[in-house]
Amino acid sequence: MMFKLFCLLFLTATSNGFTPALESTTTKTCINSPVSSGVVPTSSSTQMNAMLQQTELPQKLYFEKEKELPKVLGGLKIGLRKLVVVTGASSGLGLNAAATLAKTGRYFVVMAVRDIEKAKKAAKKMDMPDGSYVAMKLELGSLQSVRDFVKNLKAFKSARPLNHLICNAAVYRPTDPEPAWTDDGFEMSMGVNHFGHFLLVNLLLDDMSKAKGARVCIVGSITGNTNTVGGGLVYPQADLGKLQGFEQGATKPIEMVDGKPFFGAKAYKDSKVCNMMTVSELHRRYHDKTGIVFSSMYPGCIAETALFREKRPWFRKAFPWFMKYVTGGYVGEVEAGERLAQVIDDEKCQKSNVYWSWNGGAQSIGRYSGDGKPRGAGGAGGEIFENTQSDAVRDKETAKKMWDLSVKAVGLSEKEMSKES
Repeated sequence: MMFKLFCLLFLTATSNGFTPALESTTTKTCINSPVSSGVVPTSSSTQMNAMLQQTELPQKLYFEKEKELPKVLGGLKIGLRKLVVVTGASSGLGLNAAATLAKTGRYFVVMAVRDIEKAKKAAKKMDMPDGSYVAMKLELGSLQSVRDFVKNLKAFKSARPLNHLICNAAVYRPTDPEPAWTDDGFEMSMGVNHFGHFLLVNLLLDDMSKAKGARVCIVGSITGNTNTVGGGLVYPQADLGKLQGFEQGATKPIEMVDGKPFFGAKAYKDSKVCNMMTVSELHRRYHDKTGIVFSSMYPGCIAETALFREKRPWFRKAFPWFMKYVTGGYVGEVEAGERLAQVIDDEKCQKSNVYWSWNGGAQSIGRYSGDGKPRGAGGAGGEIFENTQSDAVRDKETAKKMWDLSVKAVGLSEKEMSKES
């Protein structure tokens, strides 16, 4: 009992540090202030100066000048290989999955990333074979960038369809006291993790329906499932409420999906619930008519990733040890990437509407086995299996409502929606 209590306390203490925060998207700037020019304000101008000093100028994530020119003649580069897009492929889980697929020789990988040069350097460092990949600009915090990426992808690949799509990129801002915003006014975690990917998948569905054996995988998380240790016992729990925030448009000043004040750790968890619900809705609406396999997965706790670079030195040393030897939830980046690639490549994963996991799926703290290591908490090793999502994630009525409100939020037109629904 004391052991479980210790584990719960440690997980609660560390639950706000699983991924790095992006830079703030607003900057407080002094405009025409007498103080900034060396003039001491009089009492009659004090109030006006205070107002001017608080003026906020937004920093956009995506500018027209950053729009990438379409790459062409991709068909010659792709050859007979299957074409797969991986978002967030410049580091961590996405990079390792991209490298695993590229090195099989059976896939040509489009690395959909914010920073193209970073992705190129990462691919070289991972020894991804020359001619097995291309890096393309995608800023999920901008719906315009998503649309530009889709146009560029179609120009690059020409008439051949996209075989597979991995929606992996995500942001997590647990320590932020105030929300950051995407270019379209969404709270950052929900905007990037859910809305950006939601639009991306929908814009590519018709194209993917032309490919044989097409698969879409949207990375899920135990934190969005309340039937797991990380999602059910570690505060706060994911809770979409009645989608009040989405009903109000989901844009600034709306901070959370349930319409409540901003809570960074919960915002991430809520976005992951939306991700997993999106998979279920995609399956319900499109699988039978298109044959596309829709799935989600939990890769395990990647405790030594750069996601923890903002944490204190003691945490960066202690957390991997804790996850590896106490909870049993630890998995390295390479193995996690192999797991994500397996969902796309393995014949075992041809079933649609499945939440894939390994080694127990983190529904309990690991139990010690004969080799002296805890097993069953979703960590390293173990075979792939169909995991069970929480009742909240499987709520069909809420999922349908979430889908309809998301279509409206991202501005999907009837012309853009798949004709196969």
